[in-house]
Amino acid sequence: MSTSSTVDRAFGAALYDTADTALDTAASLLAADPAADAELARRGAEFVATAWRRGWQPADVVRIVRRELDDAHVRLVAGLIRAQAPHDRPRGPRWAAQLEDLPDPTAGPRTDRFSHATAVLELYRLLLRLPVLEPLETGEPHRESRPESRALARIRALLAKAEATGYPEEAEALSAKAQELMARHSVDEALLSAHAPAPDAPGACRIGVEPPYEQAKAVLLDAVADANHCRAVWNEAFGFSTVVGFEADLEAVELLYTSLLVQAETAMTRAEAAQRAGGRKRTKTFRQSFLAAYAHRAGTRLRAVAERTAAETGAADADLLPVLASREVAVTDRLERMFPETTTTRLRGVDDAAGWTEGTRAADRAQVGHRRPLPGR
Repeated sequence: MSTSSTVDRAFGAALYDTADTALDTAASLLAADPAADAELARRGAEFVATAWRRGWQPADVVRIVRRELDDAHVRLVAGLIRAQAPHDRPRGPRWAAQLEDLPDPTAGPRTDRFSHATAVLELYRLLLRLPVLEPLETGEPHRESRPESRALARIRALLAKAEATGYPEEAEALSAKAQELMARHSVDEALLSAHAPAPDAPGACRIGVEPPYEQAKAVLLDAVADANHCRAVWNEAFGFSTVVGFEADLEAVELLYTSLLVQAETAMTRAEAAQRAGGRKRTKTFRQSFLAAYAHRAGTRLRAVAERTAAETGAADADLLPVLASREVAVTDRLERMFPETTTTRLRGVDDAAGWTEGTRAADRAQVGHRRPLPGR
């Protein structure tokens, strides 16, 4: 029997039939034919290439595999992505960074052939069923990656300090300063691009929104995007938001969202411990309400900083406001072309007064306004 025939028989038995018995039969076929291993890996690389054609990127595939399967499957798909990469076309610095961040496919324990074949088939079942996503690439030539600017380096340093401090007021001040620098950096990039021979066009990236409390985290990401001249659309089913904006602003959103999430979870753990010490046991609703309040209030504060910075710079540079307006139109146009239909989702389970109060205090001890709707697919 040829190796191709073995793989075809295994696929016919398992990939289109979700029954455990079908999976066991197919895994036994593969385990009994070591000569089929190379063909099996080649087919996996084809599944990966098909995922790219459907709009998926390396980080997206790793995220969905981690969400739906186990660590062993994550290592397997990382190996497939690495094996397929030399045969792929150049796709730009963000894609290259995702390849560099792939988990080590050799890090896990060795398993017997049957267990390995079972995991491979489970992974291929998932890859086979990946739907088409909105493409992030525009078809335009990729710009060469630039070294990180001094502004972004300072922003990273400020956010690292905010994450490390044990004092909420200091964390808030450092995050606000980081947002101010982000706003100034965005303005500088906008003016440079406007006067360049070939102005930049808006891009897009996907940022993971991991459980638990995904809704509140998606609201936080939406608020950070909005404060930094970007727009975010949440895909609840696959655990990410697509953020549309200019490259410098996308970098700022990724940095600030990640940092604020770390700070929010640290503050939430501390506040929850105080609640438990007082005899309280309902933690799920407390956490959901805490993160929702934090997201709302952090967004209000970030927008105020960004608007103040833009106003101050605009008063000194008459060219700025038309440039920012044209970029906003370009971002909105790209978003509407990518997502011609979106819906709004309101937060569920945000009914814990103590959680809301503590989340607001963790953001900046200010009064809370009404919650914003969340755009989604």
